[in-house]
Amino acid sequence: MLKKFFKKKESPVVTPETAPELKPAADSKPAKTKPKTSKPRTAKKPKITWDINQYVVEPKEGKKRFHDLNLPIELMQGIAELGYQYCSPIQAQVLPYTLDGYDAIGKAQTGTGKTAAFLITVITDLLRKPIEDSRYVGEPRALVIAPTRELVQQIGEDAKNLCKYTGLRVVTLIGGVDYEKQQKQLDAGVVDIVVATPGRLMDFHERNKIYLDMVEIMVIDEADRMLDMGFIPQVKRIISHTPKKSFRQTLLFSATFTQDILNLSERWTHEPVRIEIEPDNVAADTVEQVVYIVSADEKFSILKKIIAGDTVESVIIFANRRDETRRLYEKLQKAGFKVGILSGDVPQQKRSRTLELFKQGDLKVLVATDVAGRGIHIDGISHVVNYTLPEDPEDYVHRIGRTGRAGATGMSVSFACEDDAFLLPSIEELLGRKLNAVLPPASLLD
Repeated sequence: MLKKFFKKKESPVVTPETAPELKPAADSKPAKTKPKTSKPRTAKKPKITWDINQYVVEPKEGKKRFHDLNLPIELMQGIAELGYQYCSPIQAQVLPYTLDGYDAIGKAQTGTGKTAAFLITVITDLLRKPIEDSRYVGEPRALVIAPTRELVQQIGEDAKNLCKYTGLRVVTLIGGVDYEKQQKQLDAGVVDIVVATPGRLMDFHERNKIYLDMVEIMVIDEADRMLDMGFIPQVKRIISHTPKKSFRQTLLFSATFTQDILNLSERWTHEPVRIEIEPDNVAADTVEQVVYIVSADEKFSILKKIIAGDTVESVIIFANRRDETRRLYEKLQKAGFKVGILSGDVPQQKRSRTLELFKQGDLKVLVATDVAGRGIHIDGISHVVNYTLPEDPEDYVHRIGRTGRAGATGMSVSFACEDDAFLLPSIEELLGRKLNAVLPPASLLD
């Protein structure tokens, strides 16, 4: 569904004739005096030797190619290297508008391609409006904020891959990582795109190490999770330091459109296009789901047998609390499994190293909380185990979405015991169908 979202009740369909005027260029915004310690520098643009004819993608009925979007050649080279061919539904709907400068609010689940949608918009905007004059260190042109460290790192990695041939610099700012190292990254040269968690970004801003008054395009990802985690006051402060909404382009994405989210979007965006992607199935068809009815005492024994199974290549095990993940991690270690842990009480450097080892296959098992697991986007994860059922049904969808990615099939196993079986009906209501709840097979009970 695609409609224009006005502050008034009328919501006519967006057409080129009714679309709002494009946002003014960055040079129309008033400049802010920076401390003398911030030396002006200019970015170097790489020489283009690649030709789009080197990347052939045949037209396909009902599909929009990235070739059809008239993207900058430097960006298309990165897209070609990543193997992107056809737009996902949200990309196909939102990009024709955001590439023309319109604000947007998008409702889409994880795994729908929204990250690439807003990054392609950001990169295209910056390349189409180059700044020839000297710029100051710590003065980004684009800002992306997301609720979790892992998600910020994933977005940053995707941005760097897409920017590989553009000359644009991407810096990520997250808590739990050495402040001085991140400061050195900012000081190394002009930064074009900053991807950050709200807390660390405010830390840099309050120390006058980063300036937000020249932000041309702002992205707020997973706004619903930001709301749940209590980050909205920080986000409001961040946005208050950027140019007025009529002088910047703002993109907001959320898995749900609650009234609170709609109120925030009205406050932060200027006559946005509204995109809602409702998947045919909330959970991917590529994920087989089963619920084992067990006692609390049986869960760990069954879990060990599942992990040791021949079909399990890599598995993420989710628990609701940090102390649960810690106990589970220690018990699996003692049982001889190569296991890592991702939770809020693990230092960020260790979390990053653990995730890298898991990606490389050096760790077969990962135990995680919902917050830490939200930013895990790794192809090839064969199994997800819900050791405890999530209290929020949306978290169930996000958990099982870690497997069955990129066209592969996956398996989700959930344990329902006397402590949390009452959570099943709300999950089934969200899914729109009954889950296959059975007793574990005899092979797992022996």
